[in-house]
Amino acid sequence: MTGKDITYAKITDDILLPVENKPNKAWWIGFTVAVLGALLWVVSVSYTFWTGIGAWGLNKTVGWAWDITDFVWWVGIGHAGTLISAVLLIFRQNWRNSINRSAEAMTIFAVICAATYVVAHMGRPWLAYWIFPLPNQFGSLWVNFNSPLVWDAFAISTYFTVSLVFWYCGLLPDIATIRDRATGLRQKIYSVLSFGWNGSVKTWQRFEIVSIILAGISTPLVLSVHTIVSFDFATSVIPGWHTTIFPPYFVAGAIFSGFAMVQTLLLILRKVMNFENYITMFHIEAMNKIIMTTGSIVGIAYLTELFIAMYSQSEYEMYAFQNRMFGPYAWAYWSMMTCNVISPQLFWFKKIRTSIPISWILSIVVNIGMWFERFVIIVTSLHRDYLPSSWAMFYPTWTDVGIFVGSIGLFFTLFLLFLRFLPGIAIAEVKLLLKSSSLQQKTKLVKEGAFPAEQVEYFRDSLGKYDSVTEQEIKELK
Repeated sequence: MTGKDITYAKITDDILLPVENKPNKAWWIGFTVAVLGALLWVVSVSYTFWTGIGAWGLNKTVGWAWDITDFVWWVGIGHAGTLISAVLLIFRQNWRNSINRSAEAMTIFAVICAATYVVAHMGRPWLAYWIFPLPNQFGSLWVNFNSPLVWDAFAISTYFTVSLVFWYCGLLPDIATIRDRATGLRQKIYSVLSFGWNGSVKTWQRFEIVSIILAGISTPLVLSVHTIVSFDFATSVIPGWHTTIFPPYFVAGAIFSGFAMVQTLLLILRKVMNFENYITMFHIEAMNKIIMTTGSIVGIAYLTELFIAMYSQSEYEMYAFQNRMFGPYAWAYWSMMTCNVISPQLFWFKKIRTSIPISWILSIVVNIGMWFERFVIIVTSLHRDYLPSSWAMFYPTWTDVGIFVGSIGLFFTLFLLFLRFLPGIAIAEVKLLLKSSSLQQKTKLVKEGAFPAEQVEYFRDSLGKYDSVTEQEIKELK
């Protein structure tokens, strides 16, 4: 945390400024564009429901394509929120405190967007409840528990439920803060939402216990959910899908794309909401390091896939990868390799890792590459099967594109509404850092002579990369 004259009251005022005041021009511009995208989603999905999934570009050979690509992409994006909130909480990483709230909200909204694809792809969305083992009058109508598609339903619904409870429990103290500062109808609404939070010692003790328990439950979900999504492919016998590397490969890719989306959102959030003192260069650099690490893991997975295909000496497996690299969809494969393998390696350079514009651009590039990855895995493995007579190309229709672009609009509509009515940063958790990890406190300790000269020198030099720290503040430490 950076900034001068930071107090507990100032933290509350700064973070609640977008919630308690009218939204600024930037918010209205973003919200208008997002709502237009959400309207496109409504039109495209309505047309799909009215016409049937024949409105999509699917054919007899490519039965899975754009829709499943988008579904896996959205589920992957939803992973970073739980990882930041749960795993980093368990490991007591305090740098999560400024970014976990927005990351958790991103998880909720991304999973909602993913679920819309599952329902739409059924063809008969009014029968969506059939995927759950519910009592029914047919007696013999049961889901096939041997199918990974059923495991998807259980894994994603569990993941969504636990993430939602975890997110909302973390919001309770902040909602109570808004309640205590509000008046009239607004106060009554936040009073109901705060569930009677009174800030007593016993309340805080229970809050801490529940947070740790939910974090412990959520942590395995980070690994299990995308592992099960990978089983949709790995348990088949289709060349390019039937591989045991998919579970760890998919998990690393999900964390990779999820952190990239968090970076995209946070860099906009800190600028539009004036949160530079709370979302600092330390957070940005830490996120970039994770993106670089998981991107390297994904790159190793790509090379391992190629090696396994060659080592297997299966003509079908080798052709599947040859077709990916040099076939009609080669442009998608090389776009994937460029965005996911090459671009994250730029973060080895400190100047790039600490550059806000470049970090934002590369975070978008990573998510573009992760979309291409899912497209390559799904479409290129299907469009040329064992029989050349059945080979076919997939071409998306306007409905395919409309649903995808519209789902992005839906996501940002929900996220901007969240920022309008709830704090984008966890107030209670950030306040914990004021007396330990803030620039203000460390500067005070330096002036009191609490650190040796080498540490003071390192501390002063490191402040040069913080865009929210002035040169005058750095000079004062000499």
